[in-house]
Amino acid sequence: MTDLDLLLPLIDDVAQQIHAADALVIAAGAGLGVDSGLPDFRGTRGFWRAYPALGRQRLRFQDIASPAAFRRDARVAWGFYGHRLALYRQTVPHEGFALLKRWMAERALGGRVFTSNVDGQFQRAGLPHVHECHGSIHLLQCSRPCGERVWSADSFQPEVDEAQCRLISELPRCPDCGAVARPAILMFDDAAWVATPFERQADALDDWLTQVRDCRLVVLEIGAGSAIVSVRSFAQRLARGPGMRWIRLNPDGSRLPPGHGPSLQGGALELLRRIHERMPGPISA
Repeated sequence: MTDLDLLLPLIDDVAQQIHAADALVIAAGAGLGVDSGLPDFRGTRGFWRAYPALGRQRLRFQDIASPAAFRRDARVAWGFYGHRLALYRQTVPHEGFALLKRWMAERALGGRVFTSNVDGQFQRAGLPHVHECHGSIHLLQCSRPCGERVWSADSFQPEVDEAQCRLISELPRCPDCGAVARPAILMFDDAAWVATPFERQADALDDWLTQVRDCRLVVLEIGAGSAIVSVRSFAQRLARGPGMRWIRLNPDGSRLPPGHGPSLQGGALELLRRIHERMPGPISA
C-alpha cells in the first residue's frame, strides 16, 4: 500500500466536493509545473543548481529577478530570462492541465484560473480565463518604462551561453524609445512593471466571482509555496465567502485552517490523476 492509497478517504472527499461544485477556481503556483519538467526554484541552493553560473556569481533569485539586474547587466539578466523563455516555449503541459480544463468545463458555472506562474502553461493547455497575477514571460515591455505598451515576445528568439548564463544574440528593444526591453513580469523591488493587461484579467475574474458568490464554489490550490504568498493569500481571501470550500494539493504537507480542506500532500499530477479516478458519476437531476 502506497502513501497515496492511505489518502483515499481524503481523495474521495476532494473528488466529491469538486463534483458537487457549481464553479471551480484553480489557484496555482510553481509546484504545478514540476511534473512538466519545470523548476520551481525552492530555496537558493535549488536555484543555483538550476543556474550554476549565477551561483558562481553568488546571485540569488531575488538578485536576477529584479529590474536592477537589467540596469546592472542586461545580457546576464536576459541570459536567465531568455533561457526560461526558451524552456517554457518547448515544455508540453502535463496531463493534469487537461484534467483541470475538463473539471472546469463540467461545472455548471464554469471556472477560472488564478496563477503566479509566468510560463503560459495554462494557455498552452487550452484553459480559458487565466489571471496571471505576476505577469507573463511571453510579453515584453520597456525597461524604463517609457509608456504602457506591452507586446508579444514571439519574434524574440534568445540565444544564450548557458555556461555563462549570458545572452549572446541581440538584446530586445522597446519599439518606442529603443531602450532594452524586459519581460512583462512583476519582479522584486519592481516599480516599473506595466501591469495593465493583467489588471484587466483581474477585473474579469472579480466580475465572475461576483456572479458566482452565492453558489457552491471550490478553490483548488495547487503547488503554491509559502515564500511568495500571492496564491495562498488569494485563496484565503476567497475562503471568507459563504459556501466556499478551499482545498490544497502540495508536497509540503501544509494544512488549511479549520473548516476547510482537506489538504493532500504529494505531487500535483499524481494527486490530480487520483482525484479524477475517484470522481463520482453525474449528479441526478
